[in-house]
Parts: sequence; structure tokens; C-alpha cells
Amino acid sequence: MKIAVLGGGNGSFAAAGDFALQGHEVRLWRRDADQVAAQRAAGSLILVKDVNGRHDAKLALVTTDISEAVRDAELILCPAPAFAQADIAKQLAPYLRDGQVVFLPPATFGSMIFARAAYDAGNRADVSFAETGTLPWLARKHGPFEVAITIRARRLPVGVFPLANADHALAVISRAFPGVIERCGDALSGALMNAGPIIHPPLIVMNAGPIEHFERWDIHKEGTQRAIRRVTDALDAERIAVREALGYAAPHFPLAHHYAKEGEIWMYGRGSHDRLTDSGDWRERLVLTEHRYMLEDLRLGLSLLVSVAELAGVATPLARAFLAVGGAICAEDFMKTGRTLASLGFGGLHHAELQTLLHEGFGE
Repeated sequence: MKIAVLGGGNGSFAAAGDFALQGHEVRLWRRDADQVAAQRAAGSLILVKDVNGRHDAKLALVTTDISEAVRDAELILCPAPAFAQADIAKQLAPYLRDGQVVFLPPATFGSMIFARAAYDAGNRADVSFAETGTLPWLARKHGPFEVAITIRARRLPVGVFPLANADHALAVISRAFPGVIERCGDALSGALMNAGPIIHPPLIVMNAGPIEHFERWDIHKEGTQRAIRRVTDALDAERIAVREALGYAAPHFPLAHHYAKEGEIWMYGRGSHDRLTDSGDWRERLVLTEHRYMLEDLRLGLSLLVSVAELAGVATPLARAFLAVGGAICAEDFMKTGRTLASLGFGGLHHAELQTLLHEGFGE
């Protein structure tokens, strides 16, 4: 199938390389003109490294022209950080066409940003927008055109906007991720599956000392201690309570299953935490005031969780606490600079009104 991948980060390279190796026609859009020129000069290749060795993945196109990248694409995948979504959505909006599926893995309710951008641009094409709970690859770039994939997702719960398009959207996405996609309802349900705002805020806030002391620190290895895991589980319980209060059914993909040796298989499958730490790729330099764990997962992800929890009437003391501490570290009020239902333009809707919007879309 024809797939457009938007972005030049770890996830975008993993996606473009993996899809090309599967035989799909892949077009990669990047904003950095110099990097695009260099990648073209290198043959429009991505070197993919995984447990099976090294593979050269040939892309059909690498371009700075987003209209060229998405023309006739059946699936448009954008794994860019949530704070980059608004700008990309505005650039993409005029070029979307009937039947296309925009997939954001994960998105922090960013599917609504892309859908709203298209609507505000006057584009009334019948497009589906979807998001899931995690990036389908645990991956890190090892060079300008090289990516190492440590783990591929085993289960991806996906929510769709508008929900009326779910059958079509999930069928298209499943062609790129065969045997992996699971229906989880509307886009808000998909957003409330996002693991990043649960796993990363405790790890970076409770490891702030060693993160700033050591040149490199692996928050998933030395930083994942029993006390932190207990906090992570309690924070995840707040997320699940919000899901249940809004009427979303299990499975809720509790993060505890990511670490478990038995029981229900989580998104990355059994043993994924050990493979992640064994890879060494997450022993890295983290600048707390700049890293996406803080600016995306904590600031945007937890502010969204708290906002939705208010709508659902659920208390989220831990989420609020991490927002307060993270905001103090960054000298910001994260509830003001974060992502809430109000900042997305849905603050005046009651639950039933929001549910109708999520099911039916913006209409004409």
C-alpha cells in the first residue's frame, strides 16, 4: 500500500524503514531541507538494525513537500511528538482526501488537532483520524539515516475519530500492522491508552537528581526501582479510573503488565522491559527542561488526563502533583501551558455532547 510518514525522528525512521522492508511504497516527509537533500544523495535509504541483522530499506520518496508525500497515500502516519502536532496538522490540512487515514501513534488526543485543522481549513473530505497507546517501535536513531529497532509492538489499541469511520480506518491501519491492531472505541479512548504520561513522569521527576548529576542515565534500568514502580501503578490507577468513569470497557492495558513475567500481554509483549534495558539505547543524556518526557508526556499528557478527569468527576492527586513538580522544574504552570479540553476547544462540552462529537465528527 502507499504510506506517507511524517517527521524525521526515531519513530518516523522506524516506521519508514519497517514499512519499506514490508514492501509498501513509502514516502517520507521532513522539514529539514539539508537532511532531505543528503538522504536523497545517499539513495533515499534507511538502514534498519534489529534482532535479525542489518537491512537497507529503500524509500520511494524523501521530500520537504508535504502535498507530494501524502498524494494518493492510503495511510498517513505521524509519530512526531505531541508538541509538534499543531504545526504539522496545519501544513497537512489542505491536502487530505476522501478515504485517507491519519494515524498518530501515540497522540495525547492529537487526532482532534489534525481533524480540527482540516475542518478549519475548509477541507470537508471524509478522512479518518486515529491514535493508539504507544509508538509501535522501541527505536533509536544511530546515525543520520540509520535506526535501531529493539522491539515491535504486539498489541495496539486504536481509537478512531469519527467513530463512525472505525471499520474503514482499522482495516487500513491493519494492512500496515497485520495482527496487531485492536479496536478500543473513539479517539478519547485511544488517547487514554497513552502509556507515555504514565511511565515517564515518575521516572524523570523521581530520578531528577541522578539525571542532572550523571552525564548519561538509564531511567528504565537504574531508575526503575520498587518505590517508583509503586507510584507508577498508582498513577496508572488514576488513568484507568477515568476510563471507567467515562464508560470505556476493558482491556485498559495497565502498565504493570509491561513489567510482568506472566498474565495479560501488554502492548510490546512479554520481556520487552528487559530487552529495552539490555539494548543500552536508553542510557542517554536528559535535559529535564527540554526533553519530550517533560514537555510532551508530563506537561501535555498529564494536563490532558487531569482535564478529562475533571469532566468525569474523578480525582487525580498524583497527576496533579507531577504537574506541579514538573512545572516548578521548568518554571511554568503546566495546567496553563499544557493540553486540556478547553485548550483544544472542547471545554464547553458536557460528556454527552463530547461523545456525540467523537462519534459523528464535526459535520458540515
